[in-house]
Amino acid sequence: MTDTAAPPSAPADKKERWTAQWKELYAEVITTGLCTGCAGCVVTCPHDVIGYEHEEGKYIPFHLEEELGLDNCIHGEKGCTTCTRACPRFRAWEPAADMHLFGRVREPDEMAGIWRQLLLTRASEKTVHEMGQDGGFVSAMLIWLRENDYIDAALVSGVEDDDQWKAKPAIVTTKEEILATAGSRYTYCANPLALPEAKERGFERLAMVGMGCQTSSPPVMWDRKAGKVSKPFLFNIGLLCSKTFDDAIFTELFEAKYGLRKADMVKMNIKGVFQIWMKDGSYHEIDLKECHQWTREGCKHCPDFAAEHSDIATGGIGVDNDWTLTIVRTELGEEVIGRMIADGVIESRPAQEDDEAMRLLRLLSIVSRRRWPADADPAPAIGVPPPKKKKAAPAPAPAAGS
Repeated sequence: MTDTAAPPSAPADKKERWTAQWKELYAEVITTGLCTGCAGCVVTCPHDVIGYEHEEGKYIPFHLEEELGLDNCIHGEKGCTTCTRACPRFRAWEPAADMHLFGRVREPDEMAGIWRQLLLTRASEKTVHEMGQDGGFVSAMLIWLRENDYIDAALVSGVEDDDQWKAKPAIVTTKEEILATAGSRYTYCANPLALPEAKERGFERLAMVGMGCQTSSPPVMWDRKAGKVSKPFLFNIGLLCSKTFDDAIFTELFEAKYGLRKADMVKMNIKGVFQIWMKDGSYHEIDLKECHQWTREGCKHCPDFAAEHSDIATGGIGVDNDWTLTIVRTELGEEVIGRMIADGVIESRPAQEDDEAMRLLRLLSIVSRRRWPADADPAPAIGVPPPKKKKAAPAPAPAAGS
């Protein structure tokens, strides 16, 4: 009997052929509540057959063609897989982005993702500092990236001409445009929707400012080889985010209960409470528990507080409204932050000086990861400690004489 040589085994690192299309995306992400409404699938669709309504109660992609119904796509049946390659919530999205950006997956105790440096930063220029949120770091960074020829433009959250609190996707190219869109609004804006306009205007090197759901999309695309659609994204600025709110919170809570008209607001922030500053100089605090019922649906399962797949993530947590917690994650992010500090564009100090910022970064990252459903890909929940059990109330003392 002659021995037959065993067939050579496939290389261990060879990836299985990617075949998932709109049908799978619809079933596994959109109908299950995992969809954040980031619009990554919309702007990367090569056939322009995925629609999106940037309106309250919607923020979810939908299929435009009628041949196969809402849950399937004729192009997907022919082999198009771009939408699932671009989705930052489809199957093993966290390990895919981790491996592409960092060459490893996060350790179980890395609740806020993988990082190189933790800093507190603020803009050195007075105007940028005052017009920005929590020290103006994001505005300072976009201005510096543009002036130092890293990018042609940035995709950001702007506002409607007739409503300073109604967010819309926008493109900025100048210092004036960047400062005009500074500040936080806490309602949702799918900034990637500005990509088609950027392409029309010939911008090939883009920065994107967005929450974790948006900034995870480019590295997921790169890892899953989505093609040229991912090439314009050169720099990713992530915003720390626990949740966003439906626009109805302005009329149904702030105005109806507290008499705070949207048109009279000048600034808002969240520091354990919802902070609102008015044109008349007054300041108001609203308990976040009151705001809970206006939480946007797309945020209720999101596990990523710390924008873990950005080049630099940033947000105003800690004891001081004047400084921005800055998480430097990638080699490119480290290069940029180092040059900005050397140029005197920003001031910086170790984030570890702010114990409250460190505590909140871990706590809020854990709280967000606990929202991830148990029946979805397990990676985002790895290492997450279970909630502490509330102590039972002591039994009432027996009545006298009993």
